[in-house]
Amino acid sequence: MRFLPLTATLGLALLCSPSFCAQAWNQPSAFAVRGGTFKSFTSLQSTTSLIKEVDTAPIEGMRPGTSGLRKKVEIWQAVDESNKNYVENFIQSLVDTAVEGNDGKPLDTLVVAGDGRYFNAEAIQIIARVLAGNGVTNIWIPKGGIMSTPAVSAAIRRREGGKAQGGIVLTASHNPGGPGEDFGIKYNEGYGQPASEEFTETLYQKSLELSTFKTVEGSADFDLNADVGTTFSITDESTVTIIDPFDSYLDSLRSCFDFEGLKKFCERDGVSILYDGMHGAGGPFAKRVLVDELGLPESSLFRSNPLPDFGKCHPDPNLTYAADLVKKMGLNGDGSPDESVEFSSIPMLGAANDGDGDRNLIAGAQCFVTPSDSLAMICENWEAIPHFAKAGGPKGVARSMPSSAALDVVAEARGIPCFSTPTGWKFFGNLMSSKEMFDGTDYTPFLCGEESFGTGSDHIREKDGLWAVLAWMSILMKANESVPEGEPLVTVKDIVKNHWAKYGRHFYCRYDFEAVESDAANKVMDLIRDSFVDGDISSAEGGEIELVGAEEFEYTDPVDGTQTSKQGLILTFQYPSGNSARVIFRLSGTGSAGATVRMYLERFEKDPSKHDEAAPVALKSLADRALSLVKMAEFTGRDSPTVIT
Repeated sequence: MRFLPLTATLGLALLCSPSFCAQAWNQPSAFAVRGGTFKSFTSLQSTTSLIKEVDTAPIEGMRPGTSGLRKKVEIWQAVDESNKNYVENFIQSLVDTAVEGNDGKPLDTLVVAGDGRYFNAEAIQIIARVLAGNGVTNIWIPKGGIMSTPAVSAAIRRREGGKAQGGIVLTASHNPGGPGEDFGIKYNEGYGQPASEEFTETLYQKSLELSTFKTVEGSADFDLNADVGTTFSITDESTVTIIDPFDSYLDSLRSCFDFEGLKKFCERDGVSILYDGMHGAGGPFAKRVLVDELGLPESSLFRSNPLPDFGKCHPDPNLTYAADLVKKMGLNGDGSPDESVEFSSIPMLGAANDGDGDRNLIAGAQCFVTPSDSLAMICENWEAIPHFAKAGGPKGVARSMPSSAALDVVAEARGIPCFSTPTGWKFFGNLMSSKEMFDGTDYTPFLCGEESFGTGSDHIREKDGLWAVLAWMSILMKANESVPEGEPLVTVKDIVKNHWAKYGRHFYCRYDFEAVESDAANKVMDLIRDSFVDGDISSAEGGEIELVGAEEFEYTDPVDGTQTSKQGLILTFQYPSGNSARVIFRLSGTGSAGATVRMYLERFEKDPSKHDEAAPVALKSLADRALSLVKMAEFTGRDSPTVIT
């Protein structure tokens, strides 16, 4: 552990701190770097920082969604007096909940990191002071304050043998950042998994009863860009340590993949990768792995430097918002091939990650791979991934209910237990930690994913965008291991088409109607529930595509027995050919304003001669039928979705 000279580092940190003022020098010590003896500035060695209990009032609306609490950044900044102490209130409620789950004992070690969006650095300082005020002994913060969500999960699980009891992640995931945009905070528990529904509901209830929060006064901001290993005393009991953001995460990836083999594969003629970091937290991790470890040129990366506003882009890796990558991969905006682009000029594999690095888009040359297909194809090709191969294959797989059934077909053929869960990575966490946490069935190694561009395994307890990229690189490496040098390589398109020929194609896409008035969105859902789920589907007779069933998805967790209701409304259809289809309606919990109505469309097609049609085209008649039945335009005033992915 390295301790920097006080005069060289502490003084610079104070001068550079946005909260520095001349009065700081008049305090016996705003903070001190631990270790070493300093004859100069000896007054800074002992701290007069005071732990203070500050009066506050409850603030409505702090119920976390499927992945934390997301609001407009100005709410977190408490621009309006009604939101005074917003960050402090939320963190105090979070800490109180975590302490309650720790048998009432103060927490020892927590990770605090964010995706680098606007207000990230300021919020970290506020959070560290509240944690110190509550007696948290060790506060681990990555250099620069930026860490991808999967890397936080890895640090909780692996750093110092899994010492951390949890992690506070500052992210609104794939939502835009910057003034007027979104900010969020989520909590990961001791195994690196997203907080359970029990945890988040307890947090919410505590936020409604909160009357005080604890913080530290008289503590200047610490230097987020100090060298790895630098420590800062906030109080006599609480220390901030600047940690390496990469090491634990790299260890987790090395446990899954053959880095040496991939490095050699990347040296082959015809192998090229194009990665879009969308100016999110995943970019530096992609550089560390793809460039520094696997030897790809830096030209393989673009938009890989984190920016507070994501470069004015929407950091969601889909066909709409990753348009630059989509075009470079020889694709049209609907995912169909752009035949005007010369195939040989297109990279072998294209990928994008979102704002916090946990989501992924996968594409080959003139071939978009839907997230549901990607998950199924990773399952089919598990022999290519050492994490699965050395165990004889996955012991369990799972998908979110709105994802297509492509995974189910492969799992049945391969004899692998398959689960369909509500949306939210926390539900996968129980399955992959069944043995670890509950002494139940061991489903590891485990593979899971969701249609919203999330894929992952049990190496951590979060979805992992870079893991998915390495999985596809491994599949391509395995598919080409017997191809002689100079011969045409097996492509992503070859793998996809062969898979469809074997299992059939599940045409799939999603319509998002964003920022819909909440009352209007609820009217759509109520109509489906009243008229079809609880009503008589014969009222929908007529039309070539027949409505044959309706249900509301409910889930009983096979690990801990908890029940989750109202997780999506499912309309089942049948085409004249006999092929099945379904449309799912769900209100999303990932937005910060209004409601997002999501409509998921899936249609199965066994005939290979019909597999090349673009999914939005193949599903258009199904979409029209469903939208008419639920009176979307009448209730919401929307004639078309905001985004089709």
